[in-house]
Amino acid sequence: MSKLLLIEDDHALSDLLSDYLTSQGCTVEQAFDGLAGLEQATSHHYDVILLDVMLPHLDGFEVLKRIRLTHLTPIIMLTAKGDDFDRIFGLELGADDYLPKPFNHRELLARIHAICRRVDFIKQTDQHEQLLSSSHVTLNVAARKVIVNEHVLILTGTEFSILQKLMGRIGDVVSKDVLSQHVLGRRLAPFDRSIDMHVSNLRKKIAQYSDIQCIQTIRGSGYVFLAE
Repeated sequence: MSKLLLIEDDHALSDLLSDYLTSQGCTVEQAFDGLAGLEQATSHHYDVILLDVMLPHLDGFEVLKRIRLTHLTPIIMLTAKGDDFDRIFGLELGADDYLPKPFNHRELLARIHAICRRVDFIKQTDQHEQLLSSSHVTLNVAARKVIVNEHVLILTGTEFSILQKLMGRIGDVVSKDVLSQHVLGRRLAPFDRSIDMHVSNLRKKIAQYSDIQCIQTIRGSGYVFLAE
């Protein structure tokens, strides 16, 4: 059973989503403005946070930024339909996924389940001393820790999963679609830049402590983590 926090200022929509997700076995708590949502998100444990962009008192982007200062809880942004800026900016700030309004309730549930399956898989996998490493990056699967030149990286769950997939196939090209299905639990739609933005964030974090460009883009194919 997933425990969710829904931060949405439209009371009617929030109640509708809450009723539907509860009927599907989820536990849902609601917040109707940015400040209340931030307080709940940082003082309680949730499996997934559903975060609207347009909120009173504190908008969704600011809520996302402040959550990411202390918490890595998976976050799905609820954005305006067709607003590419909202989607890309949310991903840059550390959102795990986004869903444009209006959306199908079943698709939202599928996105939630995909994120929860990814987290459960990481927790349940028997990773006895499983380390993935290159000359300057070490990924400890069991501890969910990444070290770059003796510095610990703070990664979101999505970033960690992408790096794990790439480092598990060092030297091989991994397509964006494979990454999307592995990390987000869905095929990559045309013009969907989710994986690109997550990889960009990952590169920036690694670059804080290393000058080596270890993740290379293979145009038209995907990404490869370069061998030592």
